[in-house]
Amino acid sequence: MTTDGTLLSRSRDRLRDHPLAFDTGLAFLVLVAMVIASFTDPHGSPDGPTFGDRSPSGTAVVVMLVGAVALVFRRRQPIPVLVFTAIVSLLALIGAERPAPVAMSAVVALYTVASRTDRPTTWRLGLATMAVLTCAAMLFGPTPWYAQENLGVFAWTGMAAAAGDAVRSRRAFVDAIRERAERAERTREEEARRRVAEERLRIARDLHDVVAHHIALVNVQAGVAAHVMDKRPDQAKEALAHVRTASRSALDELRATVGLLRQSGDPEAPTEPVSGLAVLDDLLGTFRNAGLPVQLARTDGGAPLPAAVDLAAYRIIQEALTNVRKHAGPDARAEVSVLRVGRTVEITVLDDGPPQPAQGKADSGGHGLIGMRERVTALGGTLTAAPRYGGGFRVQAILPVTGCTGEDER
Repeated sequence: MTTDGTLLSRSRDRLRDHPLAFDTGLAFLVLVAMVIASFTDPHGSPDGPTFGDRSPSGTAVVVMLVGAVALVFRRRQPIPVLVFTAIVSLLALIGAERPAPVAMSAVVALYTVASRTDRPTTWRLGLATMAVLTCAAMLFGPTPWYAQENLGVFAWTGMAAAAGDAVRSRRAFVDAIRERAERAERTREEEARRRVAEERLRIARDLHDVVAHHIALVNVQAGVAAHVMDKRPDQAKEALAHVRTASRSALDELRATVGLLRQSGDPEAPTEPVSGLAVLDDLLGTFRNAGLPVQLARTDGGAPLPAAVDLAAYRIIQEALTNVRKHAGPDARAEVSVLRVGRTVEITVLDDGPPQPAQGKADSGGHGLIGMRERVTALGGTLTAAPRYGGGFRVQAILPVTGCTGEDER
């Protein structure tokens, strides 16, 4: 059964690839059927039809041949072929004493029109073909108008139109299902690519935040150690200890972030960043050890935040303080506030550095402010970053808090 199905599928594909050859073969089969039918006399004896009692004339053979040859072009010009075969059939019915069964070619042409055009066109042409051929058979045929042969013309043309319309409907249904499946596949692939791009962007922001923060601290502490190494070795050792702590923290966070890129079969590794406002005091301690005085004001009471909001708030504070340490000067001070206002959390970082244009930090800091803005925008919040009047810089992010429990909903 499998072999037969394979052969049938191959034959169907071969015929579909060579439509002209298929139509030529179909035209030949229709011609053979018309010739055989022309030798049949439906009223040859009282017992029923007889075969071989009559033979077609030369004119009838030519008419049948012309009607069959027209079917070779049925795919290219379906409506003109239908009109031509209908006219040939009409002439055969009107002008011959024993008409040849040329209506077979008109039936095949009508099926082709129905299967390859729209439904209104099918029924208009189908009804016209049925009416013309049936009336011609009733009025000009050799049998009485009520003979079953005349009703057979009506039945065959009607079935051809219905069958062609059914085939067209099924083909359209299959094409619609195939298109829907292809569109769903494209949409799924586009969604997967979009998520991959977003995940890459998020990981890139995390890596930038980790590297920029800790490397800046390492740079500052290393500079302090080099400056006081000879005169104050104790302070140099303390600075080097801070360098070691900062570098270890950088490695831990890099390891956690890179763990997001692991496959499911890779060795176990953290799958979520551990940073958040719960370790904000540790973050501020690293800046204080680096020589940046930082004051903290919190009114949130340490209430839990959604993971994405918690991480974004931590990274915004980290990046903003890193920019203060790099650009505000050695004598700058910073203030950090975390406020809960309704269903939002406001993160504000201020410094009192010397006056400078707003463009300065964004340009010199690379992708810092851009990364903060992308984080906030992704969560549906707003970010403002601008110089303060009289000197210093101000970064404020307002993040929506959704999906929290207890206090968040109140």
